Amino acid sequence: MNREWQVSDSVVVVGVDPLTAYENISDVTRMARWSPENTGATVPEPGAPAVVGMRFTGTNRRGPVLRWVTESVVTAADPGERFAWAVRRYGFGRPLVPVAIASWEYRFEAVPGGTRITEIWTDDRRSWPDPVAAVFDRIATRRSGFAEFQRGNIRRTLDRLHADLGR
Repeated sequence: MNREWQVSDSVVVVGVDPLTAYENISDVTRMARWSPENTGATVPEPGAPAVVGMRFTGTNRRGPVLRWVTESVVTAADPGERFAWAVRRYGFGRPLVPVAIASWEYRFEAVPGGTRITEIWTDDRRSWPDPVAAVFDRIATRRSGFAEFQRGNIRRTLDRLHADLGR
């Protein structure tokens, strides 16, 4: 089976303009409100707008036991249009291991009455051989691969964004 490198999905949030949607999502300290795995984030200057190159630490959990920490770098910060980051360090307790794991991106498009928010996950584990990734993915996600797992996470995140931001 070939590895699927990217998955995405979208939702239309009525009553919200692209800039408002962007401002909410680009404040990564709020992501725990919507993400099924993120439990919080620490930024260098709380309340300041995200900028390209900004690093932040995210705390995450999967199930009742697994907890990890990541360090990410903002790779796009175009208000009202696009916000993205790349996970570049990983660890338990502290993000000590330098590793390209994944990139996340949000795109914002004005539509009649609201905003289409598109969430995109990209598998950045390019150096991992497919058989190694396949075994790791089955253990870590209990699915055939991270793409399938993230497809469900993206849907849940978008549904929560819709419920929280929509009117």
